[in-house]
Amino acid sequence: MANAHEHALAGGHAVVPAADDHHNPNLQHHFYSMEQQFEAATLGMWVFLVTEIMFFGGMFTAYLVYRTMYPESWVAGSHELNVPLGGINTGVLICSSFTMVMAVRCAQLGEKAKQIGYILATMVFGVAFLGIKAYEYAEKFHHHLVPGPHFNPALPRSEQIFFALYFMLTGVHAAHMIVGLGIMTTILVMTLRNRFSPDYYTPVEIAGLYWHFVDIVWIFLFPLLYLIGYHVGA
Repeated sequence: MANAHEHALAGGHAVVPAADDHHNPNLQHHFYSMEQQFEAATLGMWVFLVTEIMFFGGMFTAYLVYRTMYPESWVAGSHELNVPLGGINTGVLICSSFTMVMAVRCAQLGEKAKQIGYILATMVFGVAFLGIKAYEYAEKFHHHLVPGPHFNPALPRSEQIFFALYFMLTGVHAAHMIVGLGIMTTILVMTLRNRFSPDYYTPVEIAGLYWHFVDIVWIFLFPLLYLIGYHVGA
């Protein structure tokens, strides 16, 4: 029975866990080996990210529908956005993805000091992104470009739809970035407490997948919101 159970857990293939697996304090009791635990955690994160893709997909679909209905308002609304700041934020997130990759690599190599540095750098880039976005939001409030009763009366009402989707998409994205900073804080604390080693760095890897997803979403948002006017040659 024991051999059959181990055979089933291994997906029908004979897998011999490392000798240290059964004595590794990071191995949860319901997993057969550290490798299986890592694969299960990675699969779980990818399933979660698929649900996130569907979540953002609904908003992107609304964007597509309304952009088709009001192309002129979309171009006009795009011209009200701060393209240089949006470009800077794009560069900031690309840099944060690099530092996140390096943090994972350092965790794999057991280089604690470097891992801490890269995690802190990733968090600094994340805070910088949110700071720039907050400045952009303040500009929109100042120029009465926030949908609602105080929206600029000189602009067509259809342009409110553009800004409604702008705040919805970028706001939800910013919320995900805030969650990501919380995750990075947790990873940083775990690193300081020597929770990771070359034999166990799963939380760092999983956190990296989430962070990269948030960055990729912005890579789509930047051209779809900020560069419409450039696309049509306006």
